[in-house]
Amino acid sequence: MKLPEDFERQMQDLLGTQRYETFKDALGQMPPVSIRRNPLKTATNGRDGEETVPWCPNGVYLNERPNFTFDPLLHAGCYYVQEASSMFIDQVLRQYANKPLTMLDLCAAPGGKSTAARAALPAGSLLFCNEPMHNRAQILVENIQKFGATDVIVTNNYPKDYRKAGITFDIILCDVPCSGEGMFRKDEGAVAEWSLQKTDNCQRLQREIVGDAWECLAENGLLIYSTCTFNTRENEENIRWICSETGAEVLPVQTEDGWNITGSLLEGFDKPVYRFIPGWTRGEGLFMAVLRKGAATHEKQEQGNKKKQGKQKGKNGDLPAHNIPILRKEDFDITQRGNDIYAIPAAWRNEYDTASRLLKVMHAGIKVGTLKGKDMVPDQSLALSCALDREAFPNVSLDYAEAISYLRKEAVTLPPDTPCGIVLLTYGGHPIGFAKNIGRRANNLYPQEWRIRSTHIPDEKTITQLI
Repeated sequence: MKLPEDFERQMQDLLGTQRYETFKDALGQMPPVSIRRNPLKTATNGRDGEETVPWCPNGVYLNERPNFTFDPLLHAGCYYVQEASSMFIDQVLRQYANKPLTMLDLCAAPGGKSTAARAALPAGSLLFCNEPMHNRAQILVENIQKFGATDVIVTNNYPKDYRKAGITFDIILCDVPCSGEGMFRKDEGAVAEWSLQKTDNCQRLQREIVGDAWECLAENGLLIYSTCTFNTRENEENIRWICSETGAEVLPVQTEDGWNITGSLLEGFDKPVYRFIPGWTRGEGLFMAVLRKGAATHEKQEQGNKKKQGKQKGKNGDLPAHNIPILRKEDFDITQRGNDIYAIPAAWRNEYDTASRLLKVMHAGIKVGTLKGKDMVPDQSLALSCALDREAFPNVSLDYAEAISYLRKEAVTLPPDTPCGIVLLTYGGHPIGFAKNIGRRANNLYPQEWRIRSTHIPDEKTITQLI
């Protein structure tokens, strides 16, 4: 790997010659492969011979990288492919999130840290996931729906929109856009795009994002700041700036020496920060720090929130829940937006209504289906939701080849005794989507934009059993 000269000088100054050589050698090696199992859908207990990611009990290192695209259980949301360092958010939240709360992941796409956060948050919590770029926000929606949690709201806004909306949160994750140095061995494009000017531009943007986020943070709330880069300008210097500007307290995270996580590399700055460096930690580059907002409150802003959170009705009014195929219907408000039907957790209905009025909501709760004439076509969000009432539909188990055909949005042949109407298709005991059986054939209802596009015909034996 040919590294930029300015980057090499920067890292040599940061690490010293000997440590830099270890780091550089690691960049020439294949990155470790890891997945994080979804505890809402699968058992996460370690198996014999598996190596668990030490700071995330749901994370597992793999000996090799399988072709994940052709594993139906990935599409069912049973696990998420995520590099191990990024799973450190699990360690942070299990230490500091010990009661139901509201959290915002401000720069969330594609959804790795969001789904890790939702798995770690206490039951009864509400997670907002936001992505400013529309195309990336659509990918975020897909991954959130596959995860299956109902108490999540996905938005497509800029940080300044959240500041203007005046909604406050107990925890805000700012996984800010950065110069991407930690991705060098996974992405040659990141190497080509790197420059000292880019790190300076990123630092300015990062401070703008944090400034907006800070105004959305409740009293005594936590801001989790993270990057996937190594330099101190985007890391320690930003933490020092946040402390100087806001009086924030930097909090320690419990770690173990064997994890080989590096602390501050900025001379004269000894606050507890956590840097993952290839060659020491088994993962990609990551920097993370946890800051607590002081006692100064924004009473005007908080009072504004309370005024804004009056309960609203759906665009076309609320609907009865008796025909909606979800479990524990009493826990949901059923509402309609245009022709789309949503099930919103009743406990968070006010927050949903506020977000719908002030932000661009792309997904919330469960998208149950879309009305077409007198019928409702069930949505993929319902099929993958942990609140789905599976007994509301005939279930058809697919074998591997059939499941791959379905995920390619090809025609699927159902058993001759399958009842007509909507059918829930499963693989390995897990729902993967709906089909409509019309007798002679079945209409594949898998989302067109989610389909497997590859024409490769895989061999089931090549797919590692990860679940």
